[in-house]
Amino acid sequence: MKILTRNILIAFLILFILAGAFSLFIKPTESPKQIIFSEFISLVNEDKVQKISIEKSDLTIELKDGSKAKTLKESESSLTETLKNYGIVQEKITNLNLEIKEPAEYGAWISIFTSILLPFLIIGFFVWFMFRKVQGSQMQAFSFGQSKAKLANGKEKVTFADVAGLKEVKEELKEIVEFLRKPKKFLDIGARIPRGVLLMGSPGTGKTLLARAVAGEAGVPFFYMSGSEFVEMFVGVGASRVRDLFTTAKKSAPCIIFVDELDAVGRQRGAGLGGGNDEREQTLNQILVEMDGFEKDTNVIVIAATNRPDVLDPALLRPGRFDRQVVLDLPDISEREEILKIHIKNKIFDKEISLKRVAERTPGFSGADLANLVNEAAILAARGERKFFNQQDLYDAMEKVLLGPERKSNVLSKKEKEITAYHEAGHALIAASLKDSDPVHKISIIPRGRVGGFTMKLPIEDRRLHTKSHFLADLAVSLGGYAAEQIVFEELTTGASNDLRVATDLARRLVTQYGMSDKLGPRTFGHKEEMVFLGREIHEERNYSEKISAMIDEEVGKFMGNAYKTAKKIITEKRNKLEQIAKRLMEAETIERDEFDLLMKAA
Repeated sequence: MKILTRNILIAFLILFILAGAFSLFIKPTESPKQIIFSEFISLVNEDKVQKISIEKSDLTIELKDGSKAKTLKESESSLTETLKNYGIVQEKITNLNLEIKEPAEYGAWISIFTSILLPFLIIGFFVWFMFRKVQGSQMQAFSFGQSKAKLANGKEKVTFADVAGLKEVKEELKEIVEFLRKPKKFLDIGARIPRGVLLMGSPGTGKTLLARAVAGEAGVPFFYMSGSEFVEMFVGVGASRVRDLFTTAKKSAPCIIFVDELDAVGRQRGAGLGGGNDEREQTLNQILVEMDGFEKDTNVIVIAATNRPDVLDPALLRPGRFDRQVVLDLPDISEREEILKIHIKNKIFDKEISLKRVAERTPGFSGADLANLVNEAAILAARGERKFFNQQDLYDAMEKVLLGPERKSNVLSKKEKEITAYHEAGHALIAASLKDSDPVHKISIIPRGRVGGFTMKLPIEDRRLHTKSHFLADLAVSLGGYAAEQIVFEELTTGASNDLRVATDLARRLVTQYGMSDKLGPRTFGHKEEMVFLGREIHEERNYSEKISAMIDEEVGKFMGNAYKTAKKIITEKRNKLEQIAKRLMEAETIERDEFDLLMKAA
């Protein structure tokens, strides 16, 4: 109420200021001089009258000098008769310019309206406007409980043809499409339509795209909403939005409700320090109730996506709520090639591009990563004033995505360049010398991101299982740069710090997680606990004694020591080959796979 009163006072103040401004800038109109009738007769006799306007008994006289005057005549007789009675000759009366006006019936009312009522109407309009604003704010407060779900635009229809790979996942979801298209076929046999489908996978694997594809294939409305949009600072708003969402969806059935980032609202209840967020838990409880409340013939399916299924409340995952739990893996080499074909459709590119070679170099890339890679390649081509992008643009874009942009301004000194060249040559030489290591695709000493150089070794085919011999080869390759620096320069630099950290972490996992230590045997050590409210691990429980801890350290040191001996032995035996690779790197700064293979085959 205080705000309303203040707004009204401000409105009055503005009106008074405007009225004052108008009074300053608008000059009042000059009113005609009132004269007696005998003066008017003298003016006529002197031939000074230009025009006479007659309105009943009122005469408005316009003189030849531009001035105006007013007078009254006899109401019983006309002006002509009156002038004759006053001795005005007929010739002068005939030359007079006379104008007879009809009296305005509403003139007085208009004058009253403009002078009195109009200001009150303006003030009334301001008051109405202020009340409307206040009412709008109140209505907005009441609309907090309404769902913020958005209905997908039918023009942007997505089908399974727009989703590359994920064959098994699409087969699983085709049943959902059939349920939505022909529910009677399943209801007649007594089957219940699945109420929920949970899509689980790493970020960028296509969870949202698949949900849209299901709606596109089924030809049904698609309501989508993020989990974080349910929860507000006001208690009960989230639960109200859930109710409104499901009510709206049931009116549009058959349809799909898609909830992205379900873990934002579906985290385990009662977890975290001091208990959970009451508002979030109320929202989760309402989701559980609504999914239980689906009737047998309700054609509404909830599809949710998350990349943290480990933190979801168990009540969400039980049958009857999210009946189907579909896992989306990262694409393999053939799927990556298919994804690349989709993303380059609407772009201009060199027809000689080999997407298979790009797919070979991108293990671990998700669909979103590959889309970003193609876009970066197009940007690089546009920056280079080229009309299309080529194979090299894709390679450069991949390195930019993995390592960051080239730091061309970071010019290495001659000594630093030499150390970096031998360091990367050491990695490459060890990788090429061990049969269990992945082949080398590229070596570079051009700084990128936070690295001064890199050796890119990639697997020939995607792996699901890794052997101990493969891990031991990776350890030796990681220490190849360290060993090369020590043998060639007899001094170590900080350039090997990241290699040592990666190698040490791998050696510890071999012992504590993979059971690959001959001395400690098939057992895991340590139990990592996560606090759900933080979403990251903050504690590791040591379920072993101090004696075992010392043995773990000893085994980690043993793995590291053996890897270093392997690397040092290869570099010592193939010192000439190391020199060839390093010198070529100092000249060209980059060695591709084909050239590197030739260097290794040369005598």
